[in-house]
Amino acid sequence: MPFELKHVFASLPQMERGVAKVIGGDPKGNNFLYTNGKCVVIRNIENPAIADIYTEHAHQVTVAKYAPSGFYIASGDVSGKIRIWDTTQKEHMLKYEYTPISGKVKDIAWTEDSKRIAVVGDGREKFGAVFLWDSGSSVGEVSGHAKLINSVDIRQKRPYRLATASDDTCGSFFEGPPFKFKFTLRDHSQFVNCIRFSPDGSRLVTAGADGQIFVYDGTTGERVGSLGGEKAHKGGIYALSWSPDSSQLISASGDKTVKLWDVGAGTAVTTFNMGSDVSDQQLGCLWQKDHLLSISLSGYINYLDKNNPDRPIRTIKGHTKSIQCLTVHKGDGRSYIYSGSHDGHINYWDAETGENDSFSGKGHSNQVSKMQADEANDLVTCSMDDTLRYTSLSKKEYSASDVVKMDSQPKSVSVSGGFTLAVCIGQLVLLKDKKKVFTLDNLGYEAEVGVIHPGGTTAAVGGNDGKVHLYSIQGNTLKDEGKTLENKGSITDMAYSSDGAYLAVIDDKKVATAYSVADGYSVKNEFYGHHAKPVSLAWSPDNEHFATGGMDMMVYIWTVGDADTRIKLPDAHRLHHVSSLAWIDAHTLVTTSHDATVKQWTIKY
Repeated sequence: MPFELKHVFASLPQMERGVAKVIGGDPKGNNFLYTNGKCVVIRNIENPAIADIYTEHAHQVTVAKYAPSGFYIASGDVSGKIRIWDTTQKEHMLKYEYTPISGKVKDIAWTEDSKRIAVVGDGREKFGAVFLWDSGSSVGEVSGHAKLINSVDIRQKRPYRLATASDDTCGSFFEGPPFKFKFTLRDHSQFVNCIRFSPDGSRLVTAGADGQIFVYDGTTGERVGSLGGEKAHKGGIYALSWSPDSSQLISASGDKTVKLWDVGAGTAVTTFNMGSDVSDQQLGCLWQKDHLLSISLSGYINYLDKNNPDRPIRTIKGHTKSIQCLTVHKGDGRSYIYSGSHDGHINYWDAETGENDSFSGKGHSNQVSKMQADEANDLVTCSMDDTLRYTSLSKKEYSASDVVKMDSQPKSVSVSGGFTLAVCIGQLVLLKDKKKVFTLDNLGYEAEVGVIHPGGTTAAVGGNDGKVHLYSIQGNTLKDEGKTLENKGSITDMAYSSDGAYLAVIDDKKVATAYSVADGYSVKNEFYGHHAKPVSLAWSPDNEHFATGGMDMMVYIWTVGDADTRIKLPDAHRLHHVSSLAWIDAHTLVTTSHDATVKQWTIKY
C-alpha cells in the first residue's frame, strides 16, 4: 500500500445538556467506548492516544456496549438499529443487525453468557426489547413504562434479573428468561436516568433527576436503602458505575461533582469537584479496574484521583463538534497540529504523542473557518463570528487585544511576508502588525479564498466566477493586476507551494489545476479524479506533491509533474467528507473531517 494510517486522534463524546452519556467498558479492562455522531470510538484506557473508530451506522450512534465475552460490541443508533460487530479484527466485520425498537436507542445490556441482549429507548410502539443475539427472536417483553426508557441492566449471575429506568419516574423489575414484568420501583419523584446491578449481583441501584440514589436487593428487587440520606447530590444524577468488587460506586451529577460511595454504609467517601462552569456538569462515568472516569458536558474525559479529589490525574481533551480547519506548526523541535472546529474551539496536538490541550481564555464564539501560523509565531484564525484573531503559539492563550473585527464574515486567511490577507464576504482586507491597512470593496465577483505568495509581493484570490484574480502587494495596498486565471468552476481552495514555484487550485467542477508561477502562471497540469466537490488543498513540503480532499470522502495526493501518478486514500474518514489537510513532513499527511477526528497517514512514493 502506498499509504498507511499512523495515528488516530479521536473525537470526544458527543454531549447534550441534561442528557446522560453511557460509557461502555471492556470486560478485559483495556478499552472504553463512547459515541460521537455516526462514530463509535474505542480508546485504550492506559493510553487514550491509541484509538480505533467504527463508522458503519448510517445515523447518529447513541450507545455501544461490549459483550461480556469481549469479542463483540453492540451499538445502537437514533433510528433504532442495533449492529453487533467483531472487536478482534481491524475490519470489525458485522455479525448481526436488528431493529428492535423504532426510535432512539438509549441503552444496551447483555447477559453474562453473551447470548441475549436488552435494548431500550424511545420507540414508537414499544420502549424496549430483549432478544437472542444470533437470531433476534424475543426472550421476553420489556413492558411496564408509560414513557421512554433511559437505562437497562441485566444481573450478571443466575437467576437472571432485568431492570429498567424511565422518564415516567419509575423503575421496573423483571424475572426470566423469558423476561416477565414483576413490579414497579416507585421511589423517585422525577426522571430515572440510570439503573445498574452490582457485578456480584447482590445489589441494584437507581439514580434520578431528583438527586436521589436508591439501593435494592439484586435478586428480589426489594428496597434496602438509599445513599447520602435525604439526597445523594444537589443536582440531577445522570450515571452510576460500580467498583469491580461491588462494595463501592461512583455517581455523576449535574451539580458538577462526582461522588464515590461506600454502598454498605450508604455514605460518600469522596466528593470530586469538577468545576464551576455549566460545561463542568457530569453526565457519564465508568469504573474500570483502577480507573475512575467521568465525562463533563464539555465532552472532556476526566481520570479521577481518589487522593486529590479536586484535581483529576488527567483530562482528555479534543473536539466534540466537526473540525473545519487544520494547520501544522513546528516549535521547540516538535510538530504541533492545530485544529479549529464548528463551535469555535481550537485544540493543539503533539503530532507524535497525541498529547493535546485547548487554548485558554475566551476565543472565537462561532466556527473557525481557516487558520495559518505566521512568521511572528502567532496562529492567525478567521471565524464566522466576524473576527480575525492572532494567538501566540508560545503562550497558547487567547488575547483580548489581538482580535480584529471585520465588516463582514471572513472566509479565508493567508499570511506571508508580514502581511495577512483576509477574504471576507464582499471585500478583501490586507492586515499588517495585526491591524487593517487596506480594504478593497466592489470586487465585481464573490471572492471565496485568497493566498499570498511566499515572496510576499503577490496575492491570488479565487472567486465563484471560476477565476483566480491576481493582485500585487505594493506598499500597504492591493493593486489589481488585471490578470485572471480561468478555471473550470467556482474556486473552493488553493495554495502556493512553499518554494513559490506553483499555485494549485481546486474548483467545484472537481478539477485540480497547477500553475507555473515563473512561467507567467501557465498551466503546468490538470488533475482529474474527485467525483464530488473537492474542498481542501495542501502542498507537501517537497513542493512536488499536493493533496486534495473532498465531499466524495476521498483524499488524492497528486504529483505536480505527472497528472497520472497519484495516490488515493479512499474512506479517509468513513461517511464524512474531508474538511481540511496539512503536512507534517514530505511523507506524513494530516486529515480531518466532520467526524471531529484528526488522522495522520504515512505516504510512500
